[in-house]
Amino acid sequence: MRTRVERRTVNLSIYPDLVVIYLGMRVNRIAGIKTLLGFGPKISSSAAAQPDGLLRHETIIYSLFPMHVGMRQYWRDANSLLEWTRSDPHRPWWQSFLKDSGGTGFWHETYFRRGGIEAVYDDVPENVGLMAFAPVVPARGPMFGAAARAEKEFGERPVVSEEELYGEPER
Repeated sequence: MRTRVERRTVNLSIYPDLVVIYLGMRVNRIAGIKTLLGFGPKISSSAAAQPDGLLRHETIIYSLFPMHVGMRQYWRDANSLLEWTRSDPHRPWWQSFLKDSGGTGFWHETYFRRGGIEAVYDDVPENVGLMAFAPVVPARGPMFGAAARAEKEFGERPVVSEEELYGEPER
Protein backbone atom coordinates (compact mmCIF):
# COMPACT_ATOMS: atom_id res chain seq x y z
CA MET A 1 0.00 0.00 0.00
CA ARG A 2 1.32 3.44 -0.90
CA THR A 3 0.24 6.50 0.97
CA ARG A 4 -0.06 10.14 0.00
CA VAL A 5 -0.13 11.16 3.63
CA GLU A 6 2.94 12.94 4.94
CA ARG A 7 3.44 11.44 8.40
CA ARG A 8 5.64 13.33 10.84
CA THR A 9 6.34 13.22 14.56
CA VAL A 10 8.42 15.16 17.06
CA ASN A 11 11.62 14.30 18.89
CA LEU A 12 11.07 15.34 22.50
CA SER A 13 14.42 14.09 23.76
CA ILE A 14 15.60 17.66 24.41
CA TYR A 15 12.48 18.25 26.56
CA PRO A 16 12.66 15.46 29.16
CA ASP A 17 10.68 17.49 31.71
CA LEU A 18 8.03 18.88 29.35
CA VAL A 19 4.75 19.93 30.97
CA VAL A 20 1.53 20.45 29.02
CA ILE A 21 -1.32 22.31 30.69
CA TYR A 22 -4.84 22.79 29.40
CA LEU A 23 -6.84 25.62 30.96
CA GLY A 24 -10.42 26.70 30.54
CA MET A 25 -12.78 29.43 31.69
CA ARG A 26 -16.52 28.92 31.32
CA VAL A 27 -19.23 31.55 31.68
CA ASN A 28 -21.71 30.37 34.33
CA ARG A 29 -23.77 33.57 34.67
CA ILE A 30 -24.24 36.71 32.55
CA ALA A 31 -21.75 38.60 34.75
CA GLY A 32 -19.15 36.02 33.71
CA ILE A 33 -19.01 37.45 30.18
CA LYS A 34 -17.37 40.61 31.53
CA THR A 35 -14.94 38.53 33.63
CA LEU A 36 -14.00 36.33 30.69
CA LEU A 37 -13.55 39.22 28.27
CA GLY A 38 -11.46 41.07 30.85
CA PHE A 39 -9.01 38.19 31.06
CA GLY A 40 -8.42 37.88 27.30
CA PRO A 41 -6.06 40.84 26.81
CA LYS A 42 -4.28 40.10 30.10
CA ILE A 43 -3.59 36.50 29.12
CA SER A 44 -2.48 37.50 25.62
CA SER A 45 -0.02 40.10 26.90
CA SER A 46 1.27 37.70 29.54
CA ALA A 47 2.00 35.01 26.93
CA ALA A 48 3.46 37.59 24.52
CA ALA A 49 5.96 38.54 27.22
CA GLN A 50 7.34 35.01 26.81
CA PRO A 51 7.95 34.03 30.42
CA ASP A 52 11.03 31.88 30.93
CA GLY A 53 10.19 28.28 30.12
CA LEU A 54 6.98 28.90 28.14
CA LEU A 55 7.56 27.11 24.84
CA ARG A 56 4.13 27.57 23.24
CA HIS A 57 0.77 29.16 24.02
CA GLU A 58 -2.36 28.32 22.01
CA THR A 59 -5.90 29.67 22.40
CA ILE A 60 -8.79 27.18 22.30
CA ILE A 61 -12.54 27.74 21.94
CA TYR A 62 -14.33 24.87 23.66
CA SER A 63 -17.86 26.14 23.02
CA LEU A 64 -19.72 29.32 22.15
CA PHE A 65 -22.75 28.54 24.30
CA PRO A 66 -22.13 28.40 27.08
CA MET A 67 -19.09 30.54 26.34
CA HIS A 68 -16.09 28.38 27.26
CA VAL A 69 -12.59 29.29 26.11
CA GLY A 70 -9.13 28.31 27.15
CA MET A 71 -5.59 27.63 26.20
CA ARG A 72 -2.98 24.95 25.92
CA GLN A 73 0.53 25.76 27.07
CA TYR A 74 3.76 23.84 26.74
CA TRP A 75 6.36 24.50 29.44
CA ARG A 76 10.01 23.40 29.49
CA ASP A 77 9.59 22.02 33.01
CA ALA A 78 7.40 22.19 36.10
CA ASN A 79 9.70 24.66 37.85
CA SER A 80 9.29 27.20 35.02
CA LEU A 81 5.51 26.89 35.15
CA LEU A 82 5.44 27.11 38.94
CA GLU A 83 7.76 30.10 39.02
CA TRP A 84 5.41 31.92 36.66
CA THR A 85 2.33 31.01 38.71
CA ARG A 86 3.94 32.50 41.80
CA SER A 87 4.81 35.81 40.12
CA ASP A 88 2.90 38.79 38.77
CA PRO A 89 0.59 38.88 36.92
CA HIS A 90 -0.60 35.31 37.64
CA ARG A 91 -0.50 35.34 41.44
CA PRO A 92 -2.84 38.35 41.91
CA TRP A 93 -5.20 37.02 39.19
CA TRP A 94 -5.46 33.70 40.96
CA GLN A 95 -5.91 35.23 44.40
CA SER A 96 -8.66 37.49 43.05
CA PHE A 97 -10.44 34.66 41.25
CA LEU A 98 -10.44 32.45 44.34
CA LYS A 99 -12.13 35.24 46.31
CA ASP A 100 -14.83 35.71 43.64
CA SER A 101 -15.09 33.76 40.37
CA GLY A 102 -17.04 36.63 38.78
CA GLY A 103 -19.71 34.39 37.25
CA THR A 104 -17.22 32.02 35.65
CA GLY A 105 -15.75 28.62 36.31
CA PHE A 106 -12.07 27.87 35.82
CA TRP A 107 -10.22 24.60 35.43
CA HIS A 108 -6.84 23.24 34.47
CA GLU A 109 -5.37 19.83 33.72
CA THR A 110 -1.60 19.35 33.82
CA TYR A 111 0.27 16.49 32.15
CA PHE A 112 3.92 15.71 32.91
CA ARG A 113 6.17 13.94 30.37
CA ARG A 114 7.90 12.08 33.17
CA GLY A 115 4.53 10.84 34.38
CA GLY A 116 1.71 12.23 36.45
CA ILE A 117 -1.44 14.23 35.91
CA GLU A 118 -3.17 16.73 38.14
CA ALA A 119 -6.29 18.82 37.74
CA VAL A 120 -8.51 21.29 39.56
CA TYR A 121 -12.00 22.59 38.74
CA ASP A 122 -13.22 25.76 40.47
CA ASP A 123 -16.91 26.68 40.09
CA VAL A 124 -17.18 24.36 37.08
CA PRO A 125 -20.79 23.11 37.05
CA GLU A 126 -20.51 20.46 34.31
CA ASN A 127 -18.16 17.56 33.91
CA VAL A 128 -15.30 18.55 31.60
CA GLY A 129 -12.10 16.70 30.87
CA LEU A 130 -11.07 14.23 33.54
CA MET A 131 -14.19 15.06 35.58
CA ALA A 132 -16.28 13.23 32.99
CA PHE A 133 -14.97 9.81 34.05
CA ALA A 134 -12.80 10.03 37.17
CA PRO A 135 -14.20 10.31 40.72
CA VAL A 136 -14.59 13.97 41.72
CA VAL A 137 -13.46 14.86 45.24
CA PRO A 138 -13.10 18.19 47.09
CA ALA A 139 -9.80 19.99 46.45
CA ARG A 140 -9.08 20.14 50.18
CA GLY A 141 -6.50 18.64 52.51
CA PRO A 142 -4.10 16.36 50.61
CA MET A 143 -5.83 17.21 47.31
CA PHE A 144 -5.51 20.99 47.75
CA GLY A 145 -2.21 21.70 45.97
CA ALA A 146 -1.01 20.69 42.52
CA ALA A 147 2.07 18.90 43.86
CA ALA A 148 0.04 16.55 46.02
CA ARG A 149 -2.52 15.93 43.27
CA ALA A 150 0.26 15.05 40.82
CA GLU A 151 2.11 12.99 43.46
CA LYS A 152 5.17 15.18 42.91
CA GLU A 153 7.42 17.29 45.09
CA PHE A 154 7.71 20.81 43.76
CA GLY A 155 9.25 22.24 46.90
CA GLU A 156 6.99 25.27 47.14
CA ARG A 157 3.64 26.13 48.64
CA PRO A 158 0.59 26.60 46.43
CA VAL A 159 0.02 30.10 45.03
CA VAL A 160 -2.73 30.47 47.63
CA SER A 161 -2.57 28.23 50.67
CA GLU A 162 -5.53 26.34 52.03
CA GLU A 163 -5.25 28.37 55.23
CA GLU A 164 -5.42 31.66 53.27
CA LEU A 165 -8.43 30.46 51.30
CA TYR A 166 -10.52 28.75 53.99
CA GLY A 167 -9.01 29.87 57.28
CA GLU A 168 -7.95 26.36 58.33
CA PRO A 169 -6.87 23.26 56.43
CA GLU A 170 -9.27 20.35 56.17
CA ARG A 171 -7.99 17.30 58.00
